[in-house]
Amino acid sequence: MFPTINLRETGINLRRIMDKRGIEPKDVQKYLNLASAQSVYNWCNGLNMPTIDNLYALSQLLQVPIDAIVCGNRKAILPKTVVVLEDRREKRLYAYYKRIFEMTVA
Repeated sequence: MFPTINLRETGINLRRIMDKRGIEPKDVQKYLNLASAQSVYNWCNGLNMPTIDNLYALSQLLQVPIDAIVCGNRKAILPKTVVVLEDRREKRLYAYYKRIFEMTVA
């Protein structure tokens, strides 16, 4: 099967990483020198994808590899990162995210 990127999952994942790091769309806009934050909102909503240059810069800003941002249908080249959940809220959010992911895959 030809590998494809899932825009919706990638957007959810990008937003989750940004929230975890305390980074707002306006911060990304300023960092990437974008005209408006609308592009970032569109990425997070799964309407479109950042360019490869912007993904590269986002990976630096978020301190994660590009593969940790992008979600698709290919098997991971690197093993999945172990998620360490520190509090109840994070555990609940992760469980919710996992359930949504399982529903979209099925």
